[in-house]
Amino acid sequence: MLGDQQVLSHNLCTVLNVPHDPVALEEHFRDDDEGPVSNQGYMPYLNKFILEKVQGNFDKVEFNRMCWTLCAKKNLSKSPLLISDEDAFKVWVIFNFLSEDKYPLIIVPEEIEYLLKKITEAMGAGWQQEQFDHYKIALNTSREGLSAWELIDLIGSGQFSKGMDRQTVSMAINEVFNELILDVLKQGYMLKKGHKRKNWMERWFVLKPNIISYYVSEDLKDKKGDIILDGNCCVEALPDKDGKKCLFLIKCLDKTFEISASDKKKKQEWIQAIQSTVSLLRAGSPAPHKEARQRRKELRQKLLAEQEELERQMKELQAANENKQKELETVRKQLEAAAARAAEEEKKRLQTQVELQDRFSLELEREKMVRQKMEEQVAQKSSELEQYLQRVRELEEMYKQLQEALEDEKQARQDEETVRKLQARLLEEETAKRAELEKWHLQQQQTIQMTEAEKQELENQRMMKEQALQVAMEQLKQLELERKEALEQYEEVKKKLETAANNTKSWKDKVAHHEGLIRLIEPGCKNPHLITNWGPAAFTEAELEERQRSWKGKKATSE
Repeated sequence: MLGDQQVLSHNLCTVLNVPHDPVALEEHFRDDDEGPVSNQGYMPYLNKFILEKVQGNFDKVEFNRMCWTLCAKKNLSKSPLLISDEDAFKVWVIFNFLSEDKYPLIIVPEEIEYLLKKITEAMGAGWQQEQFDHYKIALNTSREGLSAWELIDLIGSGQFSKGMDRQTVSMAINEVFNELILDVLKQGYMLKKGHKRKNWMERWFVLKPNIISYYVSEDLKDKKGDIILDGNCCVEALPDKDGKKCLFLIKCLDKTFEISASDKKKKQEWIQAIQSTVSLLRAGSPAPHKEARQRRKELRQKLLAEQEELERQMKELQAANENKQKELETVRKQLEAAAARAAEEEKKRLQTQVELQDRFSLELEREKMVRQKMEEQVAQKSSELEQYLQRVRELEEMYKQLQEALEDEKQARQDEETVRKLQARLLEEETAKRAELEKWHLQQQQTIQMTEAEKQELENQRMMKEQALQVAMEQLKQLELERKEALEQYEEVKKKLETAANNTKSWKDKVAHHEGLIRLIEPGCKNPHLITNWGPAAFTEAELEERQRSWKGKKATSE
């Protein structure tokens, strides 16, 4: 195993122009007492000791050929192909150039179409777009693209080169290989004028992005020289001279080259191709096929980004749609719940309405009964009112009868009024006595306030006056007792008057029954009596004069 890796490492270093270090390989895979030092395989060594030292000054075709040798035998299809192994190798190299920059390597349908179009144009055949569209549809349904070996099988099967022989297909593949891999922009036989002999020799010219190489023949084995191109080079058409036609001139910094094409068309194609190459050098742009590949890649990336953005937007729209669906479902459930609540509320409302109607009916019935009772009560009150009016009429009749009786009592009351006036006079005298007593009391109060020396004497006088006042109060009490006795006598006289009025007993009872409507006027006593504020006096006028004389005597004694 180590020997194979040593051989591979030596060959890689030879092809890539990297110095080979076999000691580093043995050190990488050496064993110690615990086993292998490295367990990461051959790739770390390849990256560190070979690929990192590559400078770019190696033959890429030879490098690809070595890689082809390592993998072709294992992966190349065993079925017979219409192309040779060399052509399969070139297709494999083209695949590596056109494939996507991700592992595993595949070539997308757009690049497959580009490659098949180039091969078909190189064969001089017409491109079958409809046929490829069917193939592309079938391919997109199963995978994203083709591997290198599937591409070799597709081209080697002759599906898109029907009617072409093996040599034509091989030449077309070689032309596409030269353009895409070897950067050959144009090639062909032309005559070149020598610099020393000035003779014209036929050479095979090969135009690349920065150089024009010319060989003895198209097998490229005997190279005769190079024309180095840069931004300062230019190409000019020359008129025919010295029997040579279709001349043009390539001017460089150090040399000038005269070339003769086979015809005017070839001359114009070469001039245009060289001018385009010089323009690209001035602009610092890559080869047209590399620039076209980069544009196609950028376009695919842009389309992929747009597709991913579209898918993202579709996902967002789908998520938004799902959210909207959920919201709509929520709203629908809310509406259903609201409808259920509304139905329940409507049911409750109807039930409440029925209950209110029943209650209203009961209240209406109750109101009817109350109204009926009120009507009965009104009728009863009307009956009572009639009875009351009848009583009033009876009382009016009784009042007329009483008027006649009152006329009889009127004379008696006039006599009584005379007695009352006398009693009023006595009452006034009694009031004057009271005022005099109050005056004595005030004088007594004033005497008390005179001087402290007279206080005792005034106190004695006050005591005497108080005793006199006490005697007067006792006399007033005696008068009160006498008044009460007079009232009792008055009551006896009144009873005698009631006994005398037996002829009016029948209607007096009715008046007493309807107390408050009519007040009975009773006749007074025939004897003259004094009248006080408390009623009829209890003594006669002669008795009053005797008592006045007694008061005056007591007063004179006290003074």
